[in-house]
Amino acid sequence: MGVVLARTDGKVWLGRRADTPGPYNWQFPQGGLDEGEALYEGALRELREETGVSSVSLIGRTKDWLAYAFPPEHAGSKIAKGWLGQKQIWFLFRFLGDEQEIDLGLHHEVEFDSWRWADIGEALDFVVPFKRDTYRQVIETFTPLLAAPSS
Repeated sequence: MGVVLARTDGKVWLGRRADTPGPYNWQFPQGGLDEGEALYEGALRELREETGVSSVSLIGRTKDWLAYAFPPEHAGSKIAKGWLGQKQIWFLFRFLGDEQEIDLGLHHEVEFDSWRWADIGEALDFVVPFKRDTYRQVIETFTPLLAAPSS
């Protein structure tokens, strides 16, 4: 799953990947499903593990799976495991908590070493190039929902 976490003003959460050189090392939280886990519950778990955040409400999600392939030069551990890429359902959550809730060290596998709020379109400038088409689709899907008044 992928998660876009948004404040009430429409700014979204971007995390800088730990131990990853810039400039393309910022992204939205994302991760895989545990065996038998439902999509929504998996998205909430990944968000909590990677950011510490649990005070959220669902705004929307992508209807279809979005996929990207790892480029041949990608030397990540997933390629070493034989993975060709990833497919994800993306969720948009409204952040209802206080920023003190954000804890990048909550989980033993730290994904991010820094974070910031940004306009959703900024993610395209800072995510690794092989994820950009997926991010474009996420941004196109969620931007109208960010503009809608929060309930």
